[in-house]
Amino acid sequence: MRRLRNRLAGALLSVLALSLTATGCGGSSEAAPGGGESTSSPARASVANRVEPLARRPEPRLPVTVPSADGERVTVRAAERIVPLSGSLSEIVFTLGLGDRVVARDVTATFEQAAKLPVVTRGHDVSAESVLSLKPDLVLAETTSGPEEAVDQIRAAGVPVLFVEAAKGLDDVGPRIEAVADALGVPAAGKELTRRSERRIEAVRGDVPHGEEPRVAFLYLRGSASVYLIGGKDSGAGSLIEAAGAVDAGAASGLDKDFTAITSEALVKAAPDAILVMSKGLESVGGVDGLVKIPGVAQTPAGMDRRIVSVEDGVLLNYGPRTDQVLKSVVAQLYGEDGAK
Repeated sequence: MRRLRNRLAGALLSVLALSLTATGCGGSSEAAPGGGESTSSPARASVANRVEPLARRPEPRLPVTVPSADGERVTVRAAERIVPLSGSLSEIVFTLGLGDRVVARDVTATFEQAAKLPVVTRGHDVSAESVLSLKPDLVLAETTSGPEEAVDQIRAAGVPVLFVEAAKGLDDVGPRIEAVADALGVPAAGKELTRRSERRIEAVRGDVPHGEEPRVAFLYLRGSASVYLIGGKDSGAGSLIEAAGAVDAGAASGLDKDFTAITSEALVKAAPDAILVMSKGLESVGGVDGLVKIPGVAQTPAGMDRRIVSVEDGVLLNYGPRTDQVLKSVVAQLYGEDGAK
């Protein structure tokens, strides 16, 4: 079942949503009070808190019938009132130039243009009643969206629900953009945005320093919920780490699961030269000073050098139109803006 396959992803999204609710929805580019920015990194290239819509606003041509990632085919007859169930999908709709049609947001939609929209979902916790109260004519969902009962209730009310495959890496940027654009009846805009996004990502990759290949561990931290995880083979961060010219330390150390509870043994084996975290997660453990107190962190090269890379929660693993900015921020923090560590 879809829900079973995505149980961990849903749990992580729920924890993230709770954290964003508790600390504010805006993605922060500020260092944590307790030294939340690496002492060895320059002022980092932060990700803009706004999306950049295409220059020409497309006009949807509907109806269309498109494949949904849950195996169904969905007919979209109107797209005047759109409810995306994730921040990533909201970002795509706004960047396509159709943000004025979005009537609600998920708590992870942290960019400025969506800030005033009502929050009707919190990660994996979809409220069918809240969604239906806004009378949407299209709901966009991730394959991790749920619970299934809520999605079934929305569909039973006659609202088309399009599922888009959850992002796992850089290769998903184009397919996700085009899946949304096709459903909105603007396929040409989808192709244009895909080209723009992929071109910008490649431009950043071309500036990555060669030779060092640092080992980078992705840690998922929620201090308030006592959640301390290290990313493995399918954490979703591997593609970004590799694009930054680095090695995914968790995967390279043999961690085959998406996430594994942090232990001193796991960290020593991963031996990261740098640690990648979400900014709110870093804040939740007290910044870098608190991070190095987690058992095993201080014994890693990353902990000893306080070499920490942090990116806003609402955009780090979106793999969407702002991924080039995410990659640029990671590269700048990892190597220094002049290419030096």
